[in-house]
Formats: sequence, structure tokens, C-alpha cells
Amino acid sequence: MENQDIRWRQRFENFSKSCALLSEINGYELGETLAIIREGFIQRFEITFDLAWKTANDYLRYLGHRVQPSPRSVIKEAFAVEVIEDGQAFIDMLEARNEMSHKYNENTFNKVFQQIKDEFYPALESLRVYFEGRLE
Repeated sequence: MENQDIRWRQRFENFSKSCALLSEINGYELGETLAIIREGFIQRFEITFDLAWKTANDYLRYLGHRVQPSPRSVIKEAFAVEVIEDGQAFIDMLEARNEMSHKYNENTFNKVFQQIKDEFYPALESLRVYFEGRLE
């Protein structure tokens, strides 16, 4: 059990740092931001999302839950046990991440950039705060 405790805490540290980097998106607006910067935020989002669901998976395992190690399964279980507040936001993140990694479409790209600002970052930050409260 101690190894599981260390694992989720170590993963959380990386997730927390990634959230801090992603928070910088709040200083940018879609129409005023260079494409290269928007692309950087999409990459930061993808990394942060992956760290989020993997941290949740490690935390659930620490609590004794057995979950298939896939993003959708982890999101559903984390929502069911109230680790994640907004399950739909995380499902939307998963779909956006998958869509962005398989094709490039400027309209989709811009939509996801705005979703990161308006929905995804706040949900990720909420999860970060949840985990931070479990460190004591």
C-alpha cells in the first residue's frame, strides 16, 4: 500500500506542475493569439489531461479500487466516488484530446482552445485542488 501512496503523490506533483503551466492560457484570447502559442496550449492540455486521469487511477488504486487502466474507465469510477466533480467535462476532454491527436481541423482546434479556457482548465484545477487536500 505504501508504494501506491508514493506513486499517486509523485504523479500528482507532475500533474500539479502541468496545471500551473496550463493556467497561463487565461492570459490569452483566441483571436489575439498566434497559432504557435495556441498549439502550445493544446499540447499542454493533452499532457495535463493525461496526467490527470493517470493520477486519478493511481489514487483510486491507493484507495483499493480496481479499475481498468483506461481514461474512460478511470473517469467513470473517479466520478462515481466523487473524486471528479464534473464527469462530463472529463469525458469531453477525452474526446477533444482524441480528436486533436488524430486530425487537424482549424475550427476544431479553435473550439478546443476555447474549451480549455472555459471548461477544461477549471475542471482540471478542481481536481488538482481535490488531490492537494488529500496530501496531509
